[in-house]
Amino acid sequence: MYVVESKGGAIVCMLLSLFFLGTWPALLTLLERRGRFPQHTYLDYTFTNLLAAVIIAFTFGEIGTGTLEKPNFLPQLSQENWPSVVFAMVGGVVLSIGNLTTQYAWAFVGLSVTEVVSSSITVVIGTTLNYYLDDKINKAEILFPGVGCFLIAVCLGSAVHASNAADNKAKLDSYSNDSKDGIRANSIMESKQTITQRVSAIDVEKGVSSTEKAKFGTALFLIDLEKRRAIKIFGKSTFIGLSLTFFAGVCFSLFSPAFNLATNDQWHTLKAGVPHLSVYTAFFYFSISCFVIAMILNLIFLYRPVLNAPKSSLKAYLNDWNGRGWALLAGLLCGFGNGLQFMGGQAAGYAAADAVQALPLVSTFWGVILFGEYRRSSRKTYTLLIGMLFMFVVAVGILMASSGHRK
Repeated sequence: MYVVESKGGAIVCMLLSLFFLGTWPALLTLLERRGRFPQHTYLDYTFTNLLAAVIIAFTFGEIGTGTLEKPNFLPQLSQENWPSVVFAMVGGVVLSIGNLTTQYAWAFVGLSVTEVVSSSITVVIGTTLNYYLDDKINKAEILFPGVGCFLIAVCLGSAVHASNAADNKAKLDSYSNDSKDGIRANSIMESKQTITQRVSAIDVEKGVSSTEKAKFGTALFLIDLEKRRAIKIFGKSTFIGLSLTFFAGVCFSLFSPAFNLATNDQWHTLKAGVPHLSVYTAFFYFSISCFVIAMILNLIFLYRPVLNAPKSSLKAYLNDWNGRGWALLAGLLCGFGNGLQFMGGQAAGYAAADAVQALPLVSTFWGVILFGEYRRSSRKTYTLLIGMLFMFVVAVGILMASSGHRK
């Protein structure tokens, strides 16, 4: 079994994890904006997410000869370690629910804000729990100022969303007032039926030139995006998106402490002489529960969708190959990203490993480049966005600096 033991190795794991965990949400967001059903995308993602855990278990978890104190992956499957297995599986359940929730939150508040707010909540709650579970191996005088910076980032993230929503409202109102058919709109928060009529009445091909049509951030871009995407957001309260984001953040804040308990048995639930679960065995059970809960919920959502998402069926899912490759890649990236986070956390402390919650830095980059988020927004929105990302960078640097070394 390969074990990360050095602080440098742990930081390398965290940086790779940061890139993987920041990229997979962008792939799922891309598919939703192209109109692919979110249930289809998440089902594809779930299969390869489990595959990543299996690959890690049978490679890193089986390297070399195991010992009684540190057995390899396969011998641990037959040991009496069910209390630790339960903790690992609980972590997988809350992570799966959190990931599923963010898939809908991205549509309402954007990739950047969703990731920043949910990740910051994860750090504020989860890092504090991990600090005490890890017997305070991280430097508190460094760690908790970093947690405070994440808390500030949460507040700025909410402010960015509110400002950007106001900018989009102004664009749509102005476009409606200037359109040739005389449509008038006083608020983006009109009923869904009224908004749908407005979108249908605007001649997308003749209303403006093709040059304006291609520009990110214009009213026409927002209208055309609404027509193509799978989850419709016009006419819905922005409170829905923020509520989903905060709920996801609470779920995310619990999976790492649960995994910590699974691998280190701080509550002494294992019988005497039974070795602790290795990272790879715990991650295997963690991913199985993640897979099972995702399959159950998404099969239900195929026939009973939430938030007015499109209804589908198992047959339609099996025949939907449009974008399937991107969804499968997203599952692999997420799986390997989580595995690397846990490998680094076992070496340097799970509180420090929460530095990978800097993934919104990567997600925001993809959001701006791929999806045109915040294009043509107000100066206020840009100022808040820069402040949010700055606090995030500071917080991540502080968390990494607090890294300890597990004996």
